[in-house]
Formats: sequence, structure tokens, C-alpha cells
Amino acid sequence: MDPDTAVADAATLGHRLRHFRTRRGLTLDELGAAAGVAPSQLSLIENGKREPRVTLLTTLARELGVTLADLLSAEPPDERSALELELTRIQRGPLYSSLGLPAVKPTKGTPTETLEALVGLHRELARRATEAIATPEEARRANTELRERMRAQNNYMPEIEQLAEERVRASGHVRGALTHREVSVMAEQLGFELIYAGDLPRSTRSITDLANGRIYLPPASIPGGHGLRSMALQAMAHRLLGHQRPDSYADFLRQRLEINYYAACCLMPREAAVAFLQQAKRDKDIAVEDFRDAFGVTHEAAALRLTNLATSHLDMTLHFLRVGDDGALYKGYENDDLPLPTDVTGSIEGQIVCRKWGARSAFTHTNRTTELYQYTDTPAGTYWCATQTGSTAEGGFSITVGVPFDQAKWFRGRETTARAESRCPDESCCKRPAADLSGRWAGRAWPSARLHAHILSPLPSGSFPGVDDTEVYAFLEAHSAS
Repeated sequence: MDPDTAVADAATLGHRLRHFRTRRGLTLDELGAAAGVAPSQLSLIENGKREPRVTLLTTLARELGVTLADLLSAEPPDERSALELELTRIQRGPLYSSLGLPAVKPTKGTPTETLEALVGLHRELARRATEAIATPEEARRANTELRERMRAQNNYMPEIEQLAEERVRASGHVRGALTHREVSVMAEQLGFELIYAGDLPRSTRSITDLANGRIYLPPASIPGGHGLRSMALQAMAHRLLGHQRPDSYADFLRQRLEINYYAACCLMPREAAVAFLQQAKRDKDIAVEDFRDAFGVTHEAAALRLTNLATSHLDMTLHFLRVGDDGALYKGYENDDLPLPTDVTGSIEGQIVCRKWGARSAFTHTNRTTELYQYTDTPAGTYWCATQTGSTAEGGFSITVGVPFDQAKWFRGRETTARAESRCPDESCCKRPAADLSGRWAGRAWPSARLHAHILSPLPSGSFPGVDDTEVYAFLEAHSAS
């Protein structure tokens, strides 16, 4: 038995014993004499400092006119006992211990209102601690640790793959893109109904009403509505994967990665996806755009899914990049030793990638409707890559999938003659101005920098970072009657 659980059980037993004894109108001496045990021993039991044998408990239960089950129940005997037990448990915890304050021991004379105030203060302290804002350093460290863990397992999670395969098969899906109807069936099999609501709080993508078995999603008519399948699957994943309220920013990131992974596994089921990619490899014609179209997903989703399957099922290493039109790396994965830019902590998020890489040179092309191909010589070797550009309200971005030179033979676009040389992280590659330009303009220019708003924004707080609980609860209350 866990030590903390054992202490809690002994404390609850002691409170129940005292409750039944005083209700019977017996003193410690009187009950001790009737049960054949010293009053001092009974006192230790009532104070949770000694666990009695079952034979003694059976005798005590008989003398008190209750059953053994009554004594052993895990429920506090009354509201005051519940407060005393909770206060004791809280004061044994690491949060209270870190304050360096003395423990408060309730006595008969302690007013119930005082106990309520103390417990209420501790509850609020614990709530604020769990909702504390993660510092940028903590967030970057958590991101880096998660990326390194996924790299070590080749971005592959077999347990989630198997779970998704089973759920998709149970929906009746056979081939092709997973339909909205099949996603609805998957929800129904878990006891949920999908409801499309136009008044979802701005801070949420979906809301799951656990009490009434509903998953609320944005209206199906919104632009890019095909993403609703993924949102619904992510909401279901929390339940299927047994997620609890995240207790840290790192836990939040892990849960988000797992639900995204599960959704991708459902939209591009392993068996069908691997068969498609293996055939493309045999034809030496792997293309993210074909993979995307075959399963009706976004280019980024298809590219990320390829990173899940390529090493474990196609026997190849690769890299994935999402880069903004400002050159900043917003998402990245590699197990092919591509030298991604990092800061001193090892984090890649927000770092500027080399101007020579296809992920950035693609922005200079006028024709961006199809994938652009390029070979790049780097200090770590030569890499081939395919890049697709896109845009959002926040600006342009590129999605890149690349492989080492000897793996390019399996991909469409390997015949490209586009080639570049990157010497980064050597600053003379693309970060240091040419000597003649520097000599001409140094000290003669004063640019006004475009400040990225996210630089000054605090990391989102809350048990579910970034979510406004007030809006969520008001939404659920408004819809619970419907």
C-alpha cells in the first residue's frame, strides 16, 4: 500500500472510531474496558497513529453497535471530520511544506468556521499553483525534451497506432478518406454526440461536456471545415488515452502531442497509409501531395504523418520543417542529422533557418502551387527536400519534408537541378552582410523593427493553458438546457 494512502486510511478510521464512540456516549476508558484494550492504545488509533488488527476492530464494532464495514469505510463520518482530514492531508503535502509554516492541529475547541477558512485558503493556494504561468524557459525546455523523446523513438507511438486502428475499424471504415459520418459513429461508440455550435468561446477549438456526453465543435460551414474531423478525433482521444487534468505545462504539451497523433492515425490509418507509401516507394514516386490527396487531409498533416511512418515502415530517416516567411522555425523534427538551428538551451522554436534551405528559398518562387524540390549541401552532408508554401492570416509559411541524398531516389522530384550550399551555423553563410555592403551602409541606416506580438505575450495560464474557464462554463450552462 502507498504510504500516503495508508496514513489517510488510518486517519479516516480514527475519525470514524471517535465518531461512533462519542455517539454511543462512551469514554476511552469505558470502551477500552469493554473491548479489553488500554485507553492509551485506543487514543493512538483515534489519532491515526496506529493501525489495529482486524480482530480488535471486530470487537470494537460490536461494542459500538456498528458493523465492521461501518468502521472501515473510506468516507469521513461527518462534515467536520472531512475538513480535519483534508487539512491534515494538505499540511503533509509538498506545497505546504515549502512554505516553512508550522502545522495547525485541530482540537475540539477549533471552530468549524476556522477549519473551513483554512481548508479554503489551501485549496485556493493549490489551484493557483497548478494554474501558474509557465516561464518561457520552462516552456522551451518542455518542448525540447518532448522533441528529443520523440526523436529517440523515431516519432512513432505504436500503442496509439494500434488503438486508432481498432477504433477506425470499429466505425465500419474500409478505404479512402475517413468520412464525417464515420467520425460521428466513432463518437457515438464512446457515448458522445457531436454538436456544431456557432458560439464556442474564442479560446477553445472544441469543448467536451462529460456530464451530458456532448462534443461541441465549430459550425461545419466554416472555411476549412474538413479540419472538424481532426478536432472531433482529438476530443475523443483525451478520453480514450485516459488523460487527466494536466498538472504541468510539460504534461499539457505531451497530451496535445498524443491527441494530435491519435487524430492523424485515424485520418491516415497505419495499414492503409503504409500500403500507400510502400507502393509509392516501389514506384520511386513518394510525394507528400499524393499522400495528402489520397486521405483528404492538409499538406502539413500528411507531411507529419510521413514522419511517423517513414523510419519504422519505410526504413528511411528524414526531417520535417514548418517555417514562417520571416525565416523562423515554428515546428521541426529530424532523425537524419540535419543541423537544425538551436539556442543555448537546445530549443529550435523561433530560431532562424538558413536562407539557402528550400524551406526559405521556396518563398522566392512565383509558382507556389506545387511542391518545389532542391538539393542542399550542408556541413552534415547533402539533403534533398520538397517544399510546399501556404498562407494564413498571420502570414506565409512553408512545409518541408527532406531526406539524406541517398534516400532521394525514392521521391518524386529527385531529378531537380536546383542546388544550394549552406554553411550555417557559420555566420558568413547568410547571416553576416557582405563586406562591401557592410562598409557602405554600416552606421547609415536606422530600420524600424516589426515587433512580433508573441514575443511580449505571457505564456497562457490555466489548467488548460490559454482556455478561459469563465467562458467555457458559461457556454456549457447555456447549452445544457438544450
